[in-house]
Amino acid sequence: MKKRTLVLGASLNPTRYSNIAIKRLISSGIETLALGAREGRVGNVVVEVEKKLFSDLDTVTLYLNPERQKEYYDYIVSLQPQRVIFNPGTENVEFIKILKNSGIEVEIACTLVLLSTKQY
Repeated sequence: MKKRTLVLGASLNPTRYSNIAIKRLISSGIETLALGAREGRVGNVVVEVEKKLFSDLDTVTLYLNPERQKEYYDYIVSLQPQRVIFNPGTENVEFIKILKNSGIEVEIACTLVLLSTKQY
C-alpha cells in the first residue's frame, strides 16, 4: 500500500527540506500532496495555500515550527491521518498530546531518513 502523504509547510525553494521531501516522496512512488504559504509547484505536485479537506491520508509530515503549527491543530485532526511525522525542529509536546488523544499515531523522525532507509 502506498502511503498518501500531505507535506505541511511545503516550500517552493529547492534548498528547503520540505521541497526535497516532496521530490523524494514522489520518486518513492508515494502519492504526495502539499500545503504551503505560497502557491506553486514542486515537480508535478501543486502546492496549495488553502486548507483543503484531503481524504484517505496515511501521513502528514510537518515542516512548520511549533508556533506556526497552532493554527493547523484542528485542521490536521480533522483530516484523520494515520500518523503525523514531526521532522527535526518541529517537535511540539502540546500538539503531540492532542494528536494522541485523537487516536493519531505520532512519529518524531526525519521523513528523508525514513525514506532513505526504507522505513517510511
